[in-house]
Amino acid sequence: MKAFLAGAGIQLRFLRAYPDSLIPFITAPLFTVIFMMIFRHAGRSDLTAYAAIAPVFIALWWLALFNAGWSIEVERWNGTIELLVAAPSSFAAVILGRITTTTMVGVISFGETWLVARLLFGARVRIYHPWAFVATVLITLAAMAGTSVAMSSLFVLTRNAVTFSNAASYPFYILGGILVPVSLLPAWIRPVSAAVFLSWSSGLLRATLYASSVHRLGFRLGMVALLGVCGFTLGALAMRVILTRVRANGELGTM
Repeated sequence: MKAFLAGAGIQLRFLRAYPDSLIPFITAPLFTVIFMMIFRHAGRSDLTAYAAIAPVFIALWWLALFNAGWSIEVERWNGTIELLVAAPSSFAAVILGRITTTTMVGVISFGETWLVARLLFGARVRIYHPWAFVATVLITLAAMAGTSVAMSSLFVLTRNAVTFSNAASYPFYILGGILVPVSLLPAWIRPVSAAVFLSWSSGLLRATLYASSVHRLGFRLGMVALLGVCGFTLGALAMRVILTRVRANGELGTM
């Protein structure tokens, strides 16, 4: 817990020093305008929930992935990554604290996205199942942070973690069905999509915005939580193996 809180404190200072890492707060409203215009032009006003949720997921996932890569990259540039790894606290816990802090800040994108939809298009986003909505958001943020730790373990091995994190974001947008439903993806890729927690989260959040009951709420929340825990566990184990390797080779600051 101390390592987690230390990581959170580091990330707050990082966000003040690098405000450009909060670019998704600018792009999320723009994505909202694009998606709303597409659906309005197609005469599909019934898909407002898709246009309201997709930009939020894009912002949150980009924040998590980008900061996972950027944290590794900046520490390497500053020559401090060796000190973090050598510290007695868990390096994975520090990274988890940093990513969790960023994703919590990213919740602001819900408000700005829905405000743009309301002011520019007159589309009111109504939450019909508030408790299910809150539970889904909280578990999704936890799963997102946990999965990002798994990604950050790979970023330790790459020379340009930021570029890799940017490239890794778009496949998850598609597999997660954040704008296009998973049911419309090719049949052969749907099992892969089911292993991505975003596909469960996006479907659940959209379901909370419709008056009809949310089917299998407990099971779907459990899947998001399970995939998030699996991501963090695999990431922590991979981090341990990778750090052992780079310590032995002396490559931590030069990769």
